[in-house]
Amino acid sequence: MLHHPDERTAGVAHVVRRTTAHLAGGVATLVAGVAERSAHLAYHIVVVVASAAIALSLPTIARSWVPHVVYYWSLIEDEKTLILSVEITVAVLLMMLMEVMGRRWRDRRFAQVARRAGLLGATRSGRRFAARRIRRMKERQGLGRDLMLIGSTGFRTFVEPNGDLHSVLHHCREAKIMLLDPESEGARARARAILHPDVTEAHLREQISKSIEFLRTLKEVRKTITLKLYQDPPFLKLAILGDYIWMRYYPSAMDVEMMPEYLFQHVPHPESLYTPLYQYFLTRWNDPDIPEYDFERNALVYRDQAGKEGRLEPFDRSHTMPAGASTPMRLLAPSHARQAGIPDGLGAKNPTRANPSGNGWTQETRP
Repeated sequence: MLHHPDERTAGVAHVVRRTTAHLAGGVATLVAGVAERSAHLAYHIVVVVASAAIALSLPTIARSWVPHVVYYWSLIEDEKTLILSVEITVAVLLMMLMEVMGRRWRDRRFAQVARRAGLLGATRSGRRFAARRIRRMKERQGLGRDLMLIGSTGFRTFVEPNGDLHSVLHHCREAKIMLLDPESEGARARARAILHPDVTEAHLREQISKSIEFLRTLKEVRKTITLKLYQDPPFLKLAILGDYIWMRYYPSAMDVEMMPEYLFQHVPHPESLYTPLYQYFLTRWNDPDIPEYDFERNALVYRDQAGKEGRLEPFDRSHTMPAGASTPMRLLAPSHARQAGIPDGLGAKNPTRANPSGNGWTQETRP
């Protein structure tokens, strides 16, 4: 079978390019190895030269110090206790010096690893000054920027006035927030896992309800806020503001506030942990199985990967309302509304918009 000359020429060119690339890679590896070996060789040469210089200068130093050494030695040569004390002191000082030098060397290596990972620090819980410094840093970084947050209830994070992100939500440009679905199995599992008498399922539902009402209030003043509710148990608490990420880990039987908070910065290094944490948030945010909460319709909206609205489900938070609140409304399917004895005329004004399938929901006032 004969090949066209152009095909043979293209094949030869491809082989030449591949061979050239392999040769270039080999040359680069060789040059890097030679440079590394040259650096080690230069270091050893410097050490040998310095050692030789010290050794050659010892006779001169000894001749200049001998009269003084002999005089002072004649004064203390019979003081056995003093000599033993000096020997012990010198030995202890040498041991401490070597320990400090070794620790500084290890700390330097750890610092280099942390710098490549983008880790700026870790703050333990219970430190007021550190917590105040972190809150001020979040306020500075959140001014006019986008906020991305994954939490459990969000109550202590941004609802309480002393929360880290309370002021940030008032001054940020846009907020994307993910909280626990109060009716999910993940919320119930989280409530059962925390071994504290005050942490119950009703307590978590109440906190999430207050967080939703707080976000609803901000949204009414033209704040761009998007809320999504996930159903699995919380894993990481992330707060992303610009080039900084604050991260905490949710332990199985402890409060997340008891865990240290890690601060990561975006650095142009392949070992940086900022990128995988940021991708983790985006993966969770774009998950079509995690619905978006519609503040106007009080419903959960499921969207596809393109962001188009798919199915719609009612969100019943009536039993999570705090005491003294107004009578809540619950969205029901028409069949359930008829069983409850509610006329069809009390249904939604726009059932087609409330339910893509055209069934709509009816509002029921719960006693």
